[in-house]
Amino acid sequence: MASIKDVAAEAGVSVATVSRVLNDHPSVSPEARTRVLAAVEALGYRPNAVARSLRTDQTHTLGLVISDVMNPYFTELARAVEEEARALGYSVIFGNADERRDLQDHHVRTLLDRRIDGLLVSPTDGGSPLMLDAVRSGTPMVFVDRWIAGMDVPVVRADGRQAVRDLVAHLHGLGHRRLAIIAGPAATTTGRERVDAFREALRAYDLELPDDHIGQGDFQAESGRRATERFLDLPEPPEVVFAADNLMALGVLDAVRARGLRIPEDIGLAAFDDIPWFVHTDPPITAVAQPTRELGRAAVRALVDRIEGRTPKSVTLPARLVVRRSCGETAPERSTS
Repeated sequence: MASIKDVAAEAGVSVATVSRVLNDHPSVSPEARTRVLAAVEALGYRPNAVARSLRTDQTHTLGLVISDVMNPYFTELARAVEEEARALGYSVIFGNADERRDLQDHHVRTLLDRRIDGLLVSPTDGGSPLMLDAVRSGTPMVFVDRWIAGMDVPVVRADGRQAVRDLVAHLHGLGHRRLAIIAGPAATTTGRERVDAFREALRAYDLELPDDHIGQGDFQAESGRRATERFLDLPEPPEVVFAADNLMALGVLDAVRARGLRIPEDIGLAAFDDIPWFVHTDPPITAVAQPTRELGRAAVRALVDRIEGRTPKSVTLPARLVVRRSCGETAPERSTS
């Protein structure tokens, strides 16, 4: 592998001149710059990124810790983060927390040890002394999708409250009155927020949300299945189940079909976090869609702003309701003629 000394010898210049060309320093003559770049090309020279980072105190690398790589929402978010970071001249190192705080903190610690320039995190629950210490020590950080209350960190997130209100209005218009929700972990901001938004939307129609119509999930399919089985065992099961994330919605599908029931004829289903699969299920699933790719791009821009000394603001983008057939269809109006 060619070294910087080999490039200098090939170009007939000093090592210092090669370094100045590679760092785009203006003090190099056009002729010398041309010779150096030609030598770099001919020898296939690649600068030592580690050595450069030690000199500049920058690695042009971002860390991203997501809650669950198996969740299509986070997969799409990660892809958008990588694309935007690459466009801005950064690489991304990923860590999957698998909805576990110990894994989350393991990845955060590893990324900080690798001298990343900044960190994007979707926190698994309500606290992390390690991340608090990192912020206090000056590590640029941005929360995406979820956040930790009380930490001075910009948050890039979607606001689903209006979409949930639209969902409840849609269900009420279809004649549904007994509605249930499968919530995510209470320790996560999104878990609490979606239940609160659902309860508030029900109040607008004087509808209650009894305790036995709230299922406790963990954003995994199995918890959606268990909660649905409990709903179906009630003397009066709910008419529609609202799963607070896409994987739990798949668990609802499994539980309903295992009982020999049909959606929406026997029970309706809606979900938070629309995913491509929902178009292909039978029936297609009504869902709240988040602007996932826009969130990923906005999070990267906010983090780069912080790395470069600017003061980014938190960003909140609206979610929207996508109506399909899983809650039933509006009956066609009868002709009076």
